[in-house]
Amino acid sequence: MSVGETVETEPSRRRPGRAIRFALTLIAVLLLLFGVPWFFLFFSGNDWPLAVRVTGTVVFAAALVVFPLLMFSGHGRHHRDGPAVIADTMLGVIWQLFVWSLLGQLVTLALWIAGVDGPARFRIATAVIAVVALVLLAWGYAEARRVPRVRRVEVTIPRLGPGLDGLRLVQLTDTHYGPIERSRWSRRVTEVVNTLDADVVAHTGDIADGEVAQRRSQAAPLGDIRASLARVYVTGNHEYFSGAQRWVEHMAELGWEALHNRHVVITRGGDSLVLAGVDDRTAAGSGVPGHHADHEAALEGADPSLPVLLLAHQPAQIPGAVAHGVDLQISGHTHGGQMWPFHYLVLTDQPALQGLSRHSERTQLYTSRGTGFWGPPFRIFAPSEITLLTLRAG
Repeated sequence: MSVGETVETEPSRRRPGRAIRFALTLIAVLLLLFGVPWFFLFFSGNDWPLAVRVTGTVVFAAALVVFPLLMFSGHGRHHRDGPAVIADTMLGVIWQLFVWSLLGQLVTLALWIAGVDGPARFRIATAVIAVVALVLLAWGYAEARRVPRVRRVEVTIPRLGPGLDGLRLVQLTDTHYGPIERSRWSRRVTEVVNTLDADVVAHTGDIADGEVAQRRSQAAPLGDIRASLARVYVTGNHEYFSGAQRWVEHMAELGWEALHNRHVVITRGGDSLVLAGVDDRTAAGSGVPGHHADHEAALEGADPSLPVLLLAHQPAQIPGAVAHGVDLQISGHTHGGQMWPFHYLVLTDQPALQGLSRHSERTQLYTSRGTGFWGPPFRIFAPSEITLLTLRAG
């Protein structure tokens, strides 16, 4: 999408052969993900007994066949929680084994330089990689399941009036209430937010994986979050797999202002700030009636002399913010990479991974690492956060 093109109205058209290309790509990715660790762990000079090689091959082959079936069952139309949990956990485990199997070649090289002969060299490298992967998975699981720490950031907005200096905005994003029951976690997140004395609380999308009826209890504590001026919300891409309009309506029932291509104005100390929101950039292609990212509609009727804070789920939506003179966009979506080194793949699609960045003389972007996690219940070198943004007048 070009910088000036900020309205997405038509679902993307399916091209001939697209399904075949997708299937072939998926098969190639799965063969790499499972094949690399299989070869490194059970072959690659290890010289394990035949029984070990056969057992390892059977386990990896079975996992390769079962994994996509569980994934489609768990994350398909019906959101079956049991298969989803197994598939997501498998994805996290195989990703770490894949990454560290590749890095294991460096361990093998170091042992070769140290004069360690094979197969001892390969067996030692295999043991090192297996231990590292298991330790990181255990640590990553604990990181994913804990209540996020509060990340405090000050943002100077030159056009902000003195009456709004020190305004406290708490950002939640990517809570991803899903197949792992996290109602207690959700309540504790609410408790933390309510200690922060927020003027505004903003949820920048990806509330849940599943329909409102499935995730109602996990989302319920959002209704207890306190803010003195406003509680605002925009859709993320995952809402468009899970009944986006129903989530918009449910958030309204919980007392949140759904910024569905619209804005509200908050005032304190005689100064005002426009709080605007746009739908996720995938909304138009979802086929959900009335959903598309429309910056012009979101800012229609807003006083151009007032500063604008925009909620947009993806950092990739920043060109529209720049084109419309937004002062600060807050986003999520990236999860900070969630599981290293996936960080680098995220940056091929998004202009920022996490933190505060500037994209024009006026426009800044804050990207949260996310409050929850998606899919694999692991966070490795990408801690979750509850963000407290303190706005400062220029």
